[in-house]
Amino acid sequence: MAESCHSRSLSWLVKPCIPSDPNRHFCTPSPLRLVSQSQPTTAAPTPATTISDLPDDLLLECLARLPASSLPFLPLVCRRFNRLFIFNSDSFAFLRRRLGLLNHSLVAVSVSLDLSVLSSAILRLHPSDSNSGMPPDLDRWTFPLSVTSENFSHARAVSMGRFVFLVGRNTMLRSDVWTRSVVICAKPVFPRKKFAVAAIRGRVYVAGGSSRTSAVEEYDPETDSWRIVCDAPCRRYGCVGATTENGIFYIAGGLKLSGNQNTLDAHTCTGSIDAYHIASGTWLRTHSGFITTVPAGGCILGACGIGDMLYIMASHALEISFWRWNGEASTLPIRGGCTNGRWDKLKPPPGQVGTGLRFSCTAVGPNKVAALVHVSAVRGRVAAGAVNGALLVYDVPSGEWTYGPYILSESRRTSCVSVEC
Repeated sequence: MAESCHSRSLSWLVKPCIPSDPNRHFCTPSPLRLVSQSQPTTAAPTPATTISDLPDDLLLECLARLPASSLPFLPLVCRRFNRLFIFNSDSFAFLRRRLGLLNHSLVAVSVSLDLSVLSSAILRLHPSDSNSGMPPDLDRWTFPLSVTSENFSHARAVSMGRFVFLVGRNTMLRSDVWTRSVVICAKPVFPRKKFAVAAIRGRVYVAGGSSRTSAVEEYDPETDSWRIVCDAPCRRYGCVGATTENGIFYIAGGLKLSGNQNTLDAHTCTGSIDAYHIASGTWLRTHSGFITTVPAGGCILGACGIGDMLYIMASHALEISFWRWNGEASTLPIRGGCTNGRWDKLKPPPGQVGTGLRFSCTAVGPNKVAALVHVSAVRGRVAAGAVNGALLVYDVPSGEWTYGPYILSESRRTSCVSVEC
């Protein structure tokens, strides 16, 4: 049985079944074709990803990189862009500041001679603009005034973040330097003219400019409402306002108003300064009744604050003086008043001046003071050598004045404020 199952016997049985002639084979072997194991397959198309698919934080990061010229049109693209841009303005500003796209610039706000158009322009201070003699390339936008024209005959401007508030006699406008839009805000409680205004810790404060009241008013942008916070020590007309980082509202200069007859005081200009401490709600005073007085008297023409320092432009008959007051030691009320600060006389602005000059002063960043010149008649003539709309820039570290870009203005009066844009 073992031999019958041997492989040799099996091969002997199979061989006779295969024809010896290949032509008589039933199938002819053909070469095999190797089939690739990895055949290309057509993948399903992936839907394209658009900027709208990004989450809010990444989308805001992308929008923050846009050039400044594109920002006014950003809220018009879609509702989501408008929501991110408007309601996340603090985060948007933080991102642009981190990317180096935010710079300290001047915004000049003016009203036309017929008091019918509000004009705004952004000035970016560059060394190449100095002494050029030509008007700079300003980014301008206008807004028609539908309110009573007299409300803006002596309006004052103040900045807060990206907004510029123009406070008039009996109304107020808010201009957005990013979107170039203007809205009408709530009006102050009392009508005022030639008053002091300042922005402190997210609020706008006004004082003076009224013979009816000595009230100091506060405006809250979140609720769009005004309220009276206190009464000033004296009534002033034609005063200027300033603020410092220690939260003090300074009301400087102006004319004293009579407390009984609602008329101008016969002693005209005053060089005294009142100071209101916002956090404590108290007035800071020395034994003289004021926080301080400009040395050698004179009429205060302009004021602004940098850090804890107060910079004052004053007129002394035929000359202009420029002062710096360090009131850091006078910021807290003490028994019997407060301690006196220190006055430093600085280099005066260049050019011939007279009593007909006025200055709109503002701090530009941590080390510059900008003063916009306004010229009026001086004893029947214009001050010699004075140019209306000239911009003077004081550099704090070097103590030197330079001419900024000249502003061609056919307005009644132009105010300048500093913003980051």
